[in-house]
Amino acid sequence: MPLKQRVAWVSAAAVALAVVIAAIVCYLVVRSQLLGQVDNELQQQASLVQHDPQAFSGENSGPPTPAASAGGGAPAWQLTDASGSVVSSQTDVSLPVNGQVEAVADGNSGAYFQTVMVGGARFRELTIPVLWRQDPFSPGAPGALQLARPLSGVDNILQNLRLVLLLVCAGGIALAAALGRLAARRVLAPLADVAATARHIEETEDLSSRIHVHADDEVGQLARRFNAMIERLQGSREALDESVRAQRQLVADASHELRTPITSLRTNMEVLLEQGDQLTEEDRRRLLADVLEQSEELSGLIGDVIELARGDLPITSAEDVRLDRVVEESVARARRDFPRVRFEGVVEPVLVEGVPERLHRAINNLLDNAAHHSPRDGVVEIVVDGEGVRVRDHGTGIEEADLPYVFDRFYRGANSRHRQGSGLGLAIVRQVATQHGGSIEAGNARDGGAVFTLRLPTLTPELPDRGSETPQPATEPVRAWH
Repeated sequence: MPLKQRVAWVSAAAVALAVVIAAIVCYLVVRSQLLGQVDNELQQQASLVQHDPQAFSGENSGPPTPAASAGGGAPAWQLTDASGSVVSSQTDVSLPVNGQVEAVADGNSGAYFQTVMVGGARFRELTIPVLWRQDPFSPGAPGALQLARPLSGVDNILQNLRLVLLLVCAGGIALAAALGRLAARRVLAPLADVAATARHIEETEDLSSRIHVHADDEVGQLARRFNAMIERLQGSREALDESVRAQRQLVADASHELRTPITSLRTNMEVLLEQGDQLTEEDRRRLLADVLEQSEELSGLIGDVIELARGDLPITSAEDVRLDRVVEESVARARRDFPRVRFEGVVEPVLVEGVPERLHRAINNLLDNAAHHSPRDGVVEIVVDGEGVRVRDHGTGIEEADLPYVFDRFYRGANSRHRQGSGLGLAIVRQVATQHGGSIEAGNARDGGAVFTLRLPTLTPELPDRGSETPQPATEPVRAWH
């Protein structure tokens, strides 16, 4: 059964149940009120009898009759002695005598009400204990007086009331069904919009569709959550598309860049194979040196491409890393690889969250780039503080036209085209910075040389000391080296 139909049936059933309960309560209240009025009339006449000791003595032929405003006397009455024999009664009505009536006549029970059937008609009866005398001078004998009023009028009223309430219930149930169907259609209309939008997205894969929020209720909150989910899916899809586009561009650029060293390798190897016997020892060594250099260049290019491809994956194993120690280790490696360049620095203890291997790769690329652009015996300055890492060389700097593109993949500026390299080092630095929630900037110093600033979010106030369980305070002294 569709949800709309189920909601309609449930709401109609709830309203119908409420109408039926209200009708039953109304019927019971009216019935109780009508019977209460009859009981009050019988009780008033019984009160007159109990306050009149001569009620059944001498020539009195029946109980006293109350005023007309009280409902008048009981149309049927009957006096019974202690043995259960009828002493006096209304001649045309014979009220039933049972054990409880005899108990009242014996004085063993008090007055009570009951409903009896007499000649196919219902009567409301009140039985009370009385004293009766055969004559005014005889002693009183215990007996029971049964006062009864017919319930035909009450039954007629209740019958008409039942008919009216039945019609009201039938009309209420029908109206509840109609209103329940209308309410279900209006209440579930936003859900229908959600279903229609989901079906449209499924059929067209169009994530630009949104649901109109009708109200700030549960359904409206569902619509907002659905819209937020679509926005996230759209953002994820755009990011995925951008990642796929970047990967394709990386493959295309890498293919283009790989073609040159591979072609050069193949040419040199063909020369060695075809003319190896005719070449001099010096030419052969030169060709072999070229092959080795091109192989190293090819290996470096492939490593950079793999690093870029791996860098697109999210960071899942981040840890607390001492950035100052990463820089010191990278400087030690750079000094071995570039003995003609001096590395000087000032470092403060800085704690960041990230992947040590990738941070090492980024710092190594910055130092390598600075060393390649430094003159012989030049100085590379490194500063590590709460703002990040700054690396400055004293080379020719970066051309203004090249500044916007220095971090692009395979981009070689005017000052770098004559040098060996893949053009991916700074692109890897930017990728690592972005993955760690930071940024990288490039600029020129006023007195010459290029300055690269790597900014990363830092963790404070305490820095863990390696090999010690006690945290080391952030006031660890600043270190400088030359």
